[in-house]
Amino acid sequence: MSEIRHSLLRRDALSAAKEVLYHLDIYFSSQLQNATLPTIDKSTVELVEEFIFQIPKERTSQPKRLNSLQELHLLEIMCNYFQEQSKDSVRQIIFSALFSPHGSKAEDSRLAMLGKLVSMAIAVCRVPILECTASWLQRTPAVYCVRLARVLVDDYCRLVPGSVQTLKQVFHSSPRFCCQFITAVTALYDLSSDDLIPPPDLLEMVASWIFDDPRLTLITFLNTPIAANQHVQYLELTPLTGLIRWCVRAPLAYRRYRKTSLMNGHSNKIPKDREAENEKDSTVLYSKLHLSILQVLMMLQGHLTEKNLYGRLGLIIFENVVSLVEDLNRLVDELNPLNAAKETELSLDRLAQALQVAMASGALLCSREDLRPLCSRLPHNNLLQLIISGPVQQPPPHSTLPPGFYPHIHNPPLAYPAHAAHPALPAHAAHAAHSVQNFMPSVTFPYRPLR
Repeated sequence: MSEIRHSLLRRDALSAAKEVLYHLDIYFSSQLQNATLPTIDKSTVELVEEFIFQIPKERTSQPKRLNSLQELHLLEIMCNYFQEQSKDSVRQIIFSALFSPHGSKAEDSRLAMLGKLVSMAIAVCRVPILECTASWLQRTPAVYCVRLARVLVDDYCRLVPGSVQTLKQVFHSSPRFCCQFITAVTALYDLSSDDLIPPPDLLEMVASWIFDDPRLTLITFLNTPIAANQHVQYLELTPLTGLIRWCVRAPLAYRRYRKTSLMNGHSNKIPKDREAENEKDSTVLYSKLHLSILQVLMMLQGHLTEKNLYGRLGLIIFENVVSLVEDLNRLVDELNPLNAAKETELSLDRLAQALQVAMASGALLCSREDLRPLCSRLPHNNLLQLIISGPVQQPPPHSTLPPGFYPHIHNPPLAYPAHAAHPALPAHAAHAAHSVQNFMPSVTFPYRPLR
C-alpha cells in the first residue's frame, strides 16, 4: 500500500479518492476470487481515511477539507461505483471498509459522509447503496446507527416539507433497508423526553409501511443467521420492541408533552384547532400501528417453529419489558393518575395486549409468575390483571424438555392424559385428542381476585 500512497499524493483530492476505490475493488475482488476471507487491515483503513475522508496520516498535520462542490462530486463518484459494481459481495466489503467504525479520529468525518451518501441514495434511488446500508446497520453498534437515523430523519422529515414522500417510496425498492431504518429510529426516538417523540411525518410513514405489509418488520430476522447471543450493543433483530414501546408509552408521553407546553407557554404558538387535529392524527396512527404489531406477533409462532427456534429465542427481551414497565411507572407518577386516567388506561391496555400476544406466539419468553411482581406496581387495569392472574400451567415433575427449551405458558403440560372417544359414539363424532379440554382434577389453579 505504500507505493499506492506515494502515487496518490501526487493527485488532486477527487482523483485520489476515485483511485482508492479502484484499488480497493481490485484488492478485495482478488481475495474473494481466491476464496480468501476478506480482511480490512490497518493499511487499508489508513488509505481510506487519508484520501477519502481527508484525515492526514501525520498527526501534526491539519485535516484537509473539501469544499461543497468537491464533496458533491465525491458523493457522485461513490454512488456511481456502488451502482456499477455488479457483485454484491465486493460492494459489501468495500462499503464496510469505507464506513465501519474503527475508533479513530476519522469517525466524525466517516459518519458525516455516510449520512450524505445514504441521503443522496434515497433521493436518486440507488438500491445497492441502500442494501449495503441495511447490512451496515445490522453489524454496527447502535450508537452509530442512531446517529445515521437522526441525519436521515432531519433530511426527510424535518428540513424540507413534503420530502418524506421521497423516503416513503424506498419501501418499494429496498424493504430490507426500511426494516433496519425502523429499528434504528425506534431506538433513537424512545419517547423518554419531549425531544425524543417521533416527528409526525416519521410516525405516519412508519405506521403506513407496517400497516401495508406487517411482514416488513421481520425481514432481518427471517433472512439472517441467528447468533447464539445477540450482542446488546447492536440493534435488535426486529423493531418490535421499539414499536411496542412507542405504542405503549405514547398516550402518557404526549400527555406529558401537553403539560410541559402549557407550563412553558408554548401552546400559544400553535393554534388550538391545529394542535387538537395533530393530537387526533397521532392517536389514530398509534392505534393503527398497535394493531399492526399485534398482527406481526401472531405470525411469529409459525416462523419460530419453522426455524426451530420456538421456545428457544425470544425476539422481545424480558429485560426490555422490565425497562418499559419501569418507565410507565415513572410517567404515571409524574403525571398523577387522577390527571391522566384516560391515557393511563390506554397505555396499560396496549401493554396487556402486547404481552398476551407476545407470550402466546413465543416472541416473549416469560411466565405470569415473572410478570406478577413486575406489574403489581402499576395502576390497576382490568385487562392486565386478567392476564397476569390467569392459570399457571406447570410441566409434570418427571417430564423432560429438550435442552434450551423454554416451557411455553399456553401449551398444555407434557404428558397430560388424552381422553379417548366414547365407544358408543360413531368415529366421525369423536374429537381429536388435542381438541379436548384437558384437566387435572387434583390440581387447583390459583385464583387472584381483581383489585
